[in-house]
This record gives sequence, structure tokens and C-alpha cells, in this order.
Amino acid sequence: QVQLVESGGGLVQAGQSLLLTCGVSGGIFTSNAAGWYRQRPGHPRELVAAISAGGRTTYADSVKGRFTISRDNAKNTQYLQMNSLKPDDTAVYYCTTGSFIGTRYSPDSRRGQGTQVIVSS
Repeated sequence: QVQLVESGGGLVQAGQSLLLTCGVSGGIFTSNAAGWYRQRPGHPRELVAAISAGGRTTYADSVKGRFTISRDNAKNTQYLQMNSLKPDDTAVYYCTTGSFIGTRYSPDSRRGQGTQVIVSS
């Protein structure tokens, strides 16, 4: 049974940075793609970033150049480095595992409990 646990959220001011971490257990992390979603108030869930097993990445246009997704297969961990944060980045962030279908990331059904990020202006 795959389990994902996020950490690293918090309250920061606009322009600051946060590093989100997601530990994955119970599955074969090295052969799976991984991704981060967020749920902003009043908005549908959206894919923020994803990374393939081979390291190929994709980002939402709203975070390109500011966020970086990475993975450490030896630690079964994925990361989301968030720089130049904006109030509009305020959301609950969730990590997932999944796969790429062509260039599109498709998440598995399981996700972590989420970590809250609040960016004040």
C-alpha cells in the first residue's frame, strides 16, 4: 500500500521561499512518475509540477521559473522548491505518484494528506 507524507508548508511573506518534501513508501518509487497538485480556495485542483522516472519535468505556466520539482530515488522522496512566492500560491499542496501518458501526467489514486502554504502580501 503506497503512502505519501508531505511536509514543509507554512506561512511566509511574498517573495520568500519554501521547500516541500514528500516521502513515499510502500511502492516502487523509482519506476513511477511523481507530481505535486494544489487546491486553492475557490479554484479546482491543479497540477503544479510533475517529474518522470527519468527526470523529465513539466510545470504549470503560473509557476514556471519559480518552482522546481526534483526527486531523490535513493530516499524515495520528491521535492518542490518554491521561490518568489506570491499570495496567489496560497493553497494546500498534495503530492502524488503516477505516470506520463505522452507528455501528460496522470496521477495514481493515492495522495498525501496535504500541506498548507500561506503566502501573505
